[in-house]
Amino acid sequence: MKIVSLNVSRPVTFEWNQESLKTGIFKQPVKEALHLSFVNLDGDEQADLVNHGGPDKAMCVYPYEHYAHWEKELSRPLAPAAFGENLTVNGMLEPDICIGDIFQIGDALVQVSQPRKPCHKLAKRYDRMDLPRLVLTTGFTGFYFRVIREGIVAPDSTISLVEKHPLGLTVSFVNQAMHGDQMDRAAIEKLAGLQELAANWRQAFEKKRQELNNSETE
Repeated sequence: MKIVSLNVSRPVTFEWNQESLKTGIFKQPVKEALHLSFVNLDGDEQADLVNHGGPDKAMCVYPYEHYAHWEKELSRPLAPAAFGENLTVNGMLEPDICIGDIFQIGDALVQVSQPRKPCHKLAKRYDRMDLPRLVLTTGFTGFYFRVIREGIVAPDSTISLVEKHPLGLTVSFVNQAMHGDQMDRAAIEKLAGLQELAANWRQAFEKKRQELNNSETE
């Protein structure tokens, strides 16, 4: 596991199809060490605080291994932070990283909280309205950290696994349970009760569980 780049940005406004959009997606790599608080890195902000940011989304992580696929798909080279992530990494792929896993990065202690769900601003950044769907179908979503202990994180900080969650429910497993064609009752039951999973995702799985129960009683 290795940091490729540490990335932050303040919100900026850009024009797309005669629409003005304010977004923090245009992150840039930094060379200096930054303080990671319970909600974000110093120098990083979100424009839409309803759908982005907060304790369960303190740091967005994206695997650099996926870049080659997207460069081919988008027919363009991609620099680190191309997906608006705070942390571009090697060696942390969705089939291997589990909800609830705890890592130390620099002085900070973080925990995997949820998959990343791409939004319309990613699509508009690359003028590809099908991009969020492609991200979900490939499973190349990345994920979020919540912060357990604040601390200093630098571009050359090491990433160390502190604790593997005993249930072993990977980011890929959660993505499939949420976005797959078939509703898997066993998976939904596990995820609705997984306390380390972000609250809004648990609520979504609880809704799926209720839908299954209702369909079985009809």
